[in-house]
Amino acid sequence: MKTAVEELSPTRVKLTVEVPFDELRPSLDAAYKKVAQQVRVPGFRPGKVPARIIEQRFGRAVVLEETLNDAVPKLYGQAVEEIDVFPVSQPDIEVTKIEDGEQIEFTAEVDIRPNFDVPDYAGVEVVVDAATVSDEDVDGQLDGLRQRFATLTGVEREAAAGDFVVMDLRAEIDGENIEEQQANEVSYEVGAGSVLQGLDDALLGMSAGEEKSFRTELVGGENAGQEADVIISVKSVKEKVLPELDDEFAQLASEFDTLEELKDSIRETARRNKLVDQVVQAREKALDALLEKIEIPIPDSALKAEVDARKHNLDHQIAESGLSRDAFFRLYQTTEEERFNEFDTNSAKAIKTGFVLDKIVKAEELGVSEQELTNFVVRRAMQMGVQPNQLAQHLADNDQLTLAMVEIVRDKAKAVLGDAAKVVDTEGAEIDLKALYTEINGEEVQEEAAEEEKADA
Repeated sequence: MKTAVEELSPTRVKLTVEVPFDELRPSLDAAYKKVAQQVRVPGFRPGKVPARIIEQRFGRAVVLEETLNDAVPKLYGQAVEEIDVFPVSQPDIEVTKIEDGEQIEFTAEVDIRPNFDVPDYAGVEVVVDAATVSDEDVDGQLDGLRQRFATLTGVEREAAAGDFVVMDLRAEIDGENIEEQQANEVSYEVGAGSVLQGLDDALLGMSAGEEKSFRTELVGGENAGQEADVIISVKSVKEKVLPELDDEFAQLASEFDTLEELKDSIRETARRNKLVDQVVQAREKALDALLEKIEIPIPDSALKAEVDARKHNLDHQIAESGLSRDAFFRLYQTTEEERFNEFDTNSAKAIKTGFVLDKIVKAEELGVSEQELTNFVVRRAMQMGVQPNQLAQHLADNDQLTLAMVEIVRDKAKAVLGDAAKVVDTEGAEIDLKALYTEINGEEVQEEAAEEEKADA
C-alpha cells in the first residue's frame, strides 16, 4: 500500500491511497461468503453458492462493492497510522480507481490535529492564593453548620425575607383553573429567588390565613410561557432559629465535645482545602500560561462537534428541569445568547487544551496502570452514586474505557505542568507542590485536585 499526503490547510489533509489487489484478498473472500449467505440459487444451500455462480448470476460488481465496503475503512486506518496524522473528524472517502485484479485507489479528506511545538514549560511562574485560614473562614463554616441544624418556629406576624411559609398555589388563565399548575402544602423560603417571577414580592408582608394573587408567566408544563394569575394562600409563617454556638451545639453537630475542638477541626479542614486549591490553581494557571504561548488553528469540524455536544447537553438539562427555556435561563441568571457565546469560547479552549495535553502525554510517555483505571472508576462511581462494577460495565459496553484513560493521562499531564512551574502565593511565599502532596496524605491531594478540575470545567 502506498499513501500520498496533500495538505489542504493546517487542519485538513487529503490522503491518496493505492492498494495492490492482492491486499484485498481477505475482504474479497469475506465478501463472497456474505453474498452467498444473502442470495438464493436453486440447487445450492444458503451460504454454499460457489463464487463463479455468484458472478454469473449477480455480477462481479456486487462482490467488489462488498469487498470495498469492508476493506477501505481498514485500509484508511492503516494509512493514518503509517503517515502519523491525528484525525479529529470522520473522513470523506471516495474510491477513485478500481482495476480488477490489479489495484484500487481511494482518497480520504479529513480534519486533523495541526502540527505545533510545545514550548518549554519548566519554570513558568504562577501565583496562587495563600493557604491562610482566617477567622472569617471558620465563622463561615460554623454558620453553615448552624443553618443545617436550624429549627423552624411558627410566628404570628407578617412574612419577612428568610422566613418559611407553607402555602397552597394555583394558577388561572382567563379565569380557568389550570390543574397541573397547582400544589398544596408547599414549604418555601421567602426571598430564595423562585423562578416564578413575582412570588417573593407577593409573599412579603403576608400572614397566615391570607390569600393574594399576582400575574406572572408560567415556567413549566403545557402552558409554559403563558401569562396567568397565580393565587397563593398562606397556611403558616415560620422563622428560622439558629442554635447557639456552644459546647452543646458542637456535640450535636460533630463528634467533638467542645466548641473549641470543633473550631480547630474546621480550621484544619479549611487549611487542607486551601492547600488542595493551591494545587488546582497551580495546574490550571500553568496550563493557561502555556496555552497563551501557542497559536493553534482549530479544525472547524472539531469545533462544531464540541459546540453541538454542549448545546445538546443544555437541551437535555432544560428538558429534565421541566422549565421553559426562559425560566431556565432566569434561574441561572443568564441568557441563551450568553450561554451560546460561552460555548463558542470554551469549546475552542477545550479543544486547544486537549491538543496540548496530548502532546505532553506523548513527550513525557505518560500511561495508565490498571490500578489507576480502577481508582478512577471507583471515584467516579462514588460521585454518581452507583456501584463501581456497574459503572465499569457501562464504560466497557459503550466503548468509553479509552475516553476514561485519556482523561486520566491528561490529568497527569496537568500535574506535570504544575510540578514544573515556579509557584508562589499571593503573600510571596514559594510553594513546593510535591511537598504539599506529602503533607496531605501522599498522593491523595493529586486525586482530589483532578476531581475539582473536572467539577469546575
